[in-house]
Formats: sequence, C-alpha cells, structure tokens
Amino acid sequence: MVVDLEDDVPPSPVDAAPVPDQTLPETPLQAVALATARPPSVLARWFWRLLVMLIGFIVSVAAWNYVTGLITQNPILGYVVTGLLAAFVLVCLLIVLKELRALMRLARVDRMQHDAALALTEQDLAKARVVTDQLVRMYRNRPDTEWGRKSFEDQKGDVFDADGLLAMAETQLLSPLDAAALQKVQTATRQVATVTALIPIALADVFTAATANLRMIRGIAEVYGGRGGTLGSLRLTRSVLTHLVATGAVAVGDDLIGSVAGGGILSKFSRRFGEGVINGALTARVGVATMEVCRPIPFQQGKPPSVTGVLSRALTGLWSSDKG
Repeated sequence: MVVDLEDDVPPSPVDAAPVPDQTLPETPLQAVALATARPPSVLARWFWRLLVMLIGFIVSVAAWNYVTGLITQNPILGYVVTGLLAAFVLVCLLIVLKELRALMRLARVDRMQHDAALALTEQDLAKARVVTDQLVRMYRNRPDTEWGRKSFEDQKGDVFDADGLLAMAETQLLSPLDAAALQKVQTATRQVATVTALIPIALADVFTAATANLRMIRGIAEVYGGRGGTLGSLRLTRSVLTHLVATGAVAVGDDLIGSVAGGGILSKFSRRFGEGVINGALTARVGVATMEVCRPIPFQQGKPPSVTGVLSRALTGLWSSDKG
C-alpha cells in the first residue's frame, strides 16, 4: 500500500526541541562540588555584614566613651590611650589594605586564567596577546623570569595563532615557576610522609598534614604571583578544595589510586610507612591541584605533574637502602 503525502513536508531533526540540560548532579562528587562552589545566599551575606557593622559600632562607641571619660578624669592618661587607639586603628587600616591587595592579586590571576582559556577555545590571537602582555607585566620584576621574558619578547612576533603564542609563553615564562612550585609540593609531601611514618604520636600526622598543606598552598601562590594574606589564603584554600572535588580527588583512573595502592601494599610490612605513603600521595594531589588553580595560564604545552611522579621524587632516598 502506498500512502500519498501530497505536498506535506516530513519533519526534520532541525525542528526538534532541544534536549534540556541535566540539572541534577550525576555523581556524589559533582553534588559536593556544586554545594561547595555555590555562593552564600543574599540573606546570609547581609546577616554577616550587619553583624560586623553592629559590633564595630558598639565597640567604637564604647571606646569613645572610655577615652573621653578618661580624659575628663586624668588628661595625661586619656591622651596616652588616645594615641594608642590611633596607632591601633592605623595598623588595622594597613592590614585591611594588605588583604585587599592580596584579594586583587588573586582576582587578577583568575581573570588571566579565564581569558587564556577563552582565547584557546575561540582561537583568538588578540586575546592571547593581551594575556601574554599581562603575564609579562606581572613578572617584570622577577629575576627568575628575566631570560624567558627577553626570549619571549624577541619571538612573539613570529607566532600568529593563539595556542602557539600561549604555549610559547607557558614554556619560556612559566617553566622556572613550575619547577619552583613543584619543589614546594615535593617538600610538603616529604615532610608529611616522614612525620606520619616516624612519629607514633596520635594526631601528629593530622596536624602536620594540615599545616604543611596550608603552607604549601600559600607558597605555591607566592611562586605564581598570587600571594595573599589571611583572607586571600582562606579564599585560595577554598578554591583548591573546590577544584579537588570537581576534578575527582580520588577518581578511578587518577594516578593517585596507584600511589594509595602502593601505600596499602607497604602497610602489610609496616603500618606507619604505608600511612606515610598514603598521606604523602594526598598531599601531592593537593599540591598539583594548587598549581592548576594558581597558574595564570592553564597547562597546555605539558601535562600537570603526576601524583606518582611527585611522590617518587619526594621519597627518593628517604626509605631506600641505596646510600648513593
């Protein structure tokens, strides 16, 4: 049987409605990442702002009444306290300015990362040139990048594609910084693994791992030019943790699994040594994630350091019987 369609045009796949985006997280790790990266609510932000302003107002009024009352009772002591309060307020203002500068440096690195990724995605040479010019200006006072800056300035005019220009900037400008950051990761990994393996004190490994990781995160940020104060370090730590969860800190297929498995095998012979390898591998994973967060340009020319490679270099000679 033949059905005559006459002049009707059959439907086309182009006319089909778009498939809605998946709004729910596919894995528990993605759910935790979304919860971690979600900004606080407006009510929560205004609650903390009003609380800080209220406490500051009450403290200011109490200090003013105390100083004026002391001046009335004893002018000499009153003026001494006034000078101390003025010096204290000045120091607080300087600390606030320092924290603001630190947050601005971190925001500048974030913008450069975003612009570099956008230039690579769109293959926009103009955006890539803007990013590399910002990178040169940011490191113009760094002696360890002097040779790379000169070489890059001489050769950047010969490159006419975005990925090639960013790859050259990554190789010539960021190579010494990557080596310095990797050295800090290895140092922290070695410290955590050694303390865990050799000091049989409860919570000693937890305290050492926490302090070593925080120190490592701040040190890597200073290497790449995003050094910050207390608030900047807290913001950077939150960004690193969010990146760890978003990329899968213990995902199957990550080379962290091999390091942890090696630590499990070693724990059959020595429980403390096995725990040292595992804690060192976790510290190395945090260090690699920090490099990816703090780096002004995403890894393109070379891959990020592997956890297994960092761990092997950090522990070389530590538990080996070869004295050489």
